[in-house]
Amino acid sequence: MSLSGYILSIDQGTTSSRALILNENGEILAQNNIEFKQCYPDNGWVEHDPLEIIKTTTNSIKQVLEELKINAQDIAVAGITNQRETIVAWDKLTGKPVYNAIVWQDRRTENYCNELKEKNLIQTIISKTGLVIDPYFSATKIKWIIENILEAKECLNKGNLLVGTIDTWLIWNFTKGSEHSTDVTNASRTMLYNIVEDNWDEELLDIFALPKNILPRVKRSVDDFGKIASDFFGNEIQIGGVAGDQQAASVGQSCFKEGMVKSTYGTGCFLLMNTGSNIIKSQSNLLSTIAYNINGIKNYAIEGSIFNAGTVVQWMRDELQFFNKASEVEGLATKSSNDIHFVPAFTGLGAPYWRSNIRGQISGITRDTTKADIAMAALKSICFQTRDLFECLLKDSNLTREKFTIRVDGGMTSNNLMMQFLSDILQVKIEKPANQESTAIGAAYLAGIYAGIYKDVADVEKLWKTDQIFEPEISIDQAEQFYDGWKKTIERLISNG
Repeated sequence: MSLSGYILSIDQGTTSSRALILNENGEILAQNNIEFKQCYPDNGWVEHDPLEIIKTTTNSIKQVLEELKINAQDIAVAGITNQRETIVAWDKLTGKPVYNAIVWQDRRTENYCNELKEKNLIQTIISKTGLVIDPYFSATKIKWIIENILEAKECLNKGNLLVGTIDTWLIWNFTKGSEHSTDVTNASRTMLYNIVEDNWDEELLDIFALPKNILPRVKRSVDDFGKIASDFFGNEIQIGGVAGDQQAASVGQSCFKEGMVKSTYGTGCFLLMNTGSNIIKSQSNLLSTIAYNINGIKNYAIEGSIFNAGTVVQWMRDELQFFNKASEVEGLATKSSNDIHFVPAFTGLGAPYWRSNIRGQISGITRDTTKADIAMAALKSICFQTRDLFECLLKDSNLTREKFTIRVDGGMTSNNLMMQFLSDILQVKIEKPANQESTAIGAAYLAGIYAGIYKDVADVEKLWKTDQIFEPEISIDQAEQFYDGWKKTIERLISNG
């Protein structure tokens, strides 16, 4: 392989910044991951330091270049994937953020969202954006910053305020301010973008009282996003592909055909089905969103979001100190002998409940409950929540269970105990790829298409390889019995909330 085939993938996630270098076969040659601080200034608030995001992302790229002993000039193209909905606002003259990044998990705008619902704006927003009214999305976060942060108001009045999701923040910094842009997948998660007409929607901007000029230019997922300035790594690097993390994972899993489903298990869990050129209006509180726009071919998706998955394991590691490494949770959970229920609603319940006021609970504890029981209940909770989403998918798609195979990815899929229970509780086949870094790989594929390394998605499809398949080992009646216990727990929690 020639040096011109190297692809840099920048994967800026919720808990860490990661850089990977891949060859033209989609094989990861080097990767580096740097965790950064999570800020919780108030109940339900989650923030990041935007400058730390730039620093950790830059350092992770430097590390992979050094590991492979290559230079920036050896990189053909770079792709970016990012935590979606997280918003940054900054002064375009100084480049300094006016406030911390407000993270997708943050719930501070709950009251404002309720006001929007009371104004009967639910259908207006769903019809234009495919999204429900929830603090999860970016628009209410932008409004909060402008209304509550004096520096943001001053910047806005002077015409110097810029806002964007994390991809935009990275692009603006890496291109030294020459590019203020995003891609359609990230734009489609802001609650300001019309996914039917493909533009920032004037009516929505009026509803949120936000000026269009602070927002980035929206481009396709495969497009010219400018060049990383030579100041960073010695030579310029073309940015040719951008997508939000879940859409990038769908690309990495080669879910290019209508009806194909992927489920990612990272900080949160996200089940996404490609719906082709059709926008499915969910009757089950799932979201309609843009899957990608590749060379002018735009596909949509229907998606369910679970706010806490990997964070549950992190919590048990860091706060409860059940184990030293997240990978040790599987071994601990195998020692469980008691059945309890764990609802990990640290920042509310996502789809299909959309209850931002609900908080987590562990129920069914007895004197002989052990940390192994809690660990097992935590893993099962993620599978149960996936079943919640899958039931909605069945209703909205009118497809039967037999039609589905779910491709999984993300760090938690290395847990075979959890993957087997997932197959059992869903009663479908679970397919795990040879490489679990689907999000980063998806960003690399988009960039590779831009650079001509791949002609089209058909080239990308050829690179997908199966590593492991999990099939149900319990009956559907047993699965229903387990799931019924979960549903009753959720019903009690919501009725008491």
